Amino acid sequence: MLISHVFEDRVLHVTLLRDLDVTGRAAVILHIETLLATHGPRHVRIQLPTHDPSPASLSVLARARRLCESLGTPLTVVGPIRIAPRSRPAAA
Repeated sequence: MLISHVFEDRVLHVTLLRDLDVTGRAAVILHIETLLATHGPRHVRIQLPTHDPSPASLSVLARARRLCESLGTPLTVVGPIRIAPRSRPAAA
């Protein structure tokens, strides 16, 4: 699986599960096109798996942006979720 998605409150949340290579790029774009056609979201949010995306991942973002623009749907791109380290109690 290359992406996961959640459709909530008319917002389509798409998560790239890993940085893409050329072979995965077409499949992801087709999946995103299908999700846009199926759900008709009022907003799309794409989450990247890394702070330094591959050229194929950037290509997917560019295509998704063009698709969203053609539909008049805003697109937001966010980076990976950063999990804060657990704080330890101070030593006594």
